Amino acid sequence: MKAICAALSLISASVLAISVAQAQQVTGTPGAPDATTAIDGRQLPPPDPQFGGVIKDEALQSQPWWAPRIVPPKGAPNILLIITDDAGFGVPSTFGGVIPTPSMDRVANAGLRYNRMFSTALCSPTRAALITGRNHHSAGFGVISEQSTGFPGYNSIIAKDKATIGRILKDNGYATSWFGKDHNTPAFAASQAGPFDQWPTGMGFEYFYGFVGGDANQWQPNLFRNTTQIYPFEGKPAGSWNLVTAMADDAIDYVNRMHQIQPTKPILVKYAPGATHAPHHPTADWVKKISDMHLFDEGWNKLRERIFENQKRLGVIPKDAKLAPWPKDVLKEWDALSAEEKKLYIRQVEIFAAYAAYNDNEIGRVIQAFDDIGQLDNTLIIYINGDNGTSAEGGPRGTPNEIAFFNGLNELPIDVQMKFYDVWGTDQTYNHMSAGWSWAFDTPFSWFKQNASQLGGINQNMAVSWPARIKDKGALREQFVHVVDVVPTILEATGISAPEVVDGIKQAPIEGTSFAYTFDAANAKAPSRHTTQYFEMMGQWALYNDGWLLSTKVNRAPWEAFGPANPDPLNNQELQLYDLNTDFSQTTDVADKNPQKVDELKQMFIAEARKYQVFPMDASVAARIVAPRPNITAGRSEFVYTRPMTGLPQGDSPVLLNTSYTITADIEVPQEGAEGMILTSGGRFAGYGFYLLKGKPVFLWNLVDLKRVKWEGPDVLAPGRHSVEFDFRYDGLGAGTLAFNNMSGVGRSGTGTLKVDGKDVQSIKLPQTLPMILQWDESFDIGSDTLTGVNDADYKPPFPLTAKLNKLTIKVDRPNLTPDDIKKLESAQATAVDGTPLTRVQAGPQ
Repeated sequence: MKAICAALSLISASVLAISVAQAQQVTGTPGAPDATTAIDGRQLPPPDPQFGGVIKDEALQSQPWWAPRIVPPKGAPNILLIITDDAGFGVPSTFGGVIPTPSMDRVANAGLRYNRMFSTALCSPTRAALITGRNHHSAGFGVISEQSTGFPGYNSIIAKDKATIGRILKDNGYATSWFGKDHNTPAFAASQAGPFDQWPTGMGFEYFYGFVGGDANQWQPNLFRNTTQIYPFEGKPAGSWNLVTAMADDAIDYVNRMHQIQPTKPILVKYAPGATHAPHHPTADWVKKISDMHLFDEGWNKLRERIFENQKRLGVIPKDAKLAPWPKDVLKEWDALSAEEKKLYIRQVEIFAAYAAYNDNEIGRVIQAFDDIGQLDNTLIIYINGDNGTSAEGGPRGTPNEIAFFNGLNELPIDVQMKFYDVWGTDQTYNHMSAGWSWAFDTPFSWFKQNASQLGGINQNMAVSWPARIKDKGALREQFVHVVDVVPTILEATGISAPEVVDGIKQAPIEGTSFAYTFDAANAKAPSRHTTQYFEMMGQWALYNDGWLLSTKVNRAPWEAFGPANPDPLNNQELQLYDLNTDFSQTTDVADKNPQKVDELKQMFIAEARKYQVFPMDASVAARIVAPRPNITAGRSEFVYTRPMTGLPQGDSPVLLNTSYTITADIEVPQEGAEGMILTSGGRFAGYGFYLLKGKPVFLWNLVDLKRVKWEGPDVLAPGRHSVEFDFRYDGLGAGTLAFNNMSGVGRSGTGTLKVDGKDVQSIKLPQTLPMILQWDESFDIGSDTLTGVNDADYKPPFPLTAKLNKLTIKVDRPNLTPDDIKKLESAQATAVDGTPLTRVQAGPQ
């Protein structure tokens, strides 16, 4: 008894400082191996407690003591946080859509539907807000990482004073995991060189299974387990392995493993599938299921009307909600299309719908896993449909290759697309659908992903269940909720406080507002507690305040990304005003009747923008894709490699677009001859390869899977040492013109020359080159080719190099603007994307 009393008297101050409520949650005898405690959570990690036992010279006279194991507050639920990709309000059946989503239905019927859940209008910005509880500019994600620029609100770096929900729950005793899309690791920190502090495992998610970047080939993804690249699809027949199922399998395994090992430890699963972001890659059985339903035979106009009627019937939108007229100036009506167009577009949307339904089915399997282990009752499920509205980045006609859109080819001819009809959605396409379907899937709202000022871009929907707490089953909630509110809601639900200090760094305040109050039936009609919210994405902006929405009129469709940008997006705008209390779907502009309100809300937007790092506002889109960033190649013009290497991502590899370059390989051909990949970057849907084909040197440019240009040596390389070289001389001014709101320097012509042992063997002039990106889910590989190849007709990956590689050298000769070039660019007349002449061209991304 004396020893126990002595141990109790020596418990550290940090343990004694625990609040009264949490102190009651201490279990076991303090100092015993089975003792646990909750913590106050103000400092993470919590300070180590002082030794509380007794130490004498002899062990028999001493009293051992173990620090109590940290556990969450009693009753803290498991968290299953689900967010799908690029899906508007009218996609799921849960909210009136025609695509069956029984898993979302299950959550909604067991809990609540929310019809005013808001996003940021774009992928990784929404996700940054979702995991930090801070606005997306506050968290460094004013745009996606691939467009990041050197300003605090846009650098794609989540600062250390904004700990994620993963880190907070982990340090409070949760098992934490992240499955699927990680679009919050900077593109310039995604290689094996790290650093890994901005990867999921570095942000508090102890286990990660997924891909890094905005999208992924679901058949052959750039897949990681934690920070190690894995290839579980290798060796399997085409179409037999798909990431949508594989990540569900892995999540189910994780949930069961964690529960079996430690049944009392609650689990956080962030579940972020790539669906329904392009490429739309469902399995063949799901394509057949959807095709057999004939959901889309009447076209997008009738689809929109049908969804609208369903929404009113379900009561998820008001009975008096209005549907804006079809945008004839932007998109053709269905009846104006040719028979061939209709056939193609129906194929496109059936693949999309199959992808959405397939994805929801696999989500259902993960939900069932919590039920199977007896934990569903105390699991808070937050199922958010879409991180923004439905994507229109396929353009009015759709595309078999999304990479073509990102390189400015956004309206491929129908006859070209029909060549891909039979393989649409398979591993042979990187497909997207026509924006006509996207408009319909955003019903009852207008516009799309990227449009931050329109509800079609930002008004998502959500289903939430927690049987142990939410008893108002199947009810609707209409309060304003934003993705920034998810973290404070989880913290309230778990009884865990937001930390004041993490790793010695004082934390910025949580900027969201908990919506846990809406869980109770008594608060079904309670006023929204989140009363003000700004929106901004690539120069389009809005301000919500107590039901009012001030918004900029759309001046650029999402596929119009390659012209000069509005140089003054704060002021060079037509402002609109809507009263969402009486105008649910944003159809009646009342700005002319309320000029004072317009001015008041604009000033409020400016104040919010200053508070949350929105400035400097930048309306450029494609230009930011090629803006300079601090990756590991920055400032370097020569790269030397002496051994095979694979998996270097696009954001951390030498960029050969919009520049001159020379690639030289010093190789030794064995007596029996050689073949294989010397160097490649990109893959089936855009990229280049330098390889030996049946002993002959080849350099090939794959121009977005629409054209391939091949330089080939005439002779087989004899055994022995050789130098093979590809030299490219670029004719344009380079990406430097983008700083002057001018895209004339990118995508220009150039001449490539293949050389063998110092002799020119073939020269070809390219009239145009890729201006923006290669296939960004493929990597820079030396000595073999991972994932897809740049030319299936020549080889199949991995196509290892059988010659000895002594040395590979890449020299980049980037264009430099002369004073005369700069003078001309500064005085050039530009036109904004809305057709407004710009008398003064201002600098774009720096």
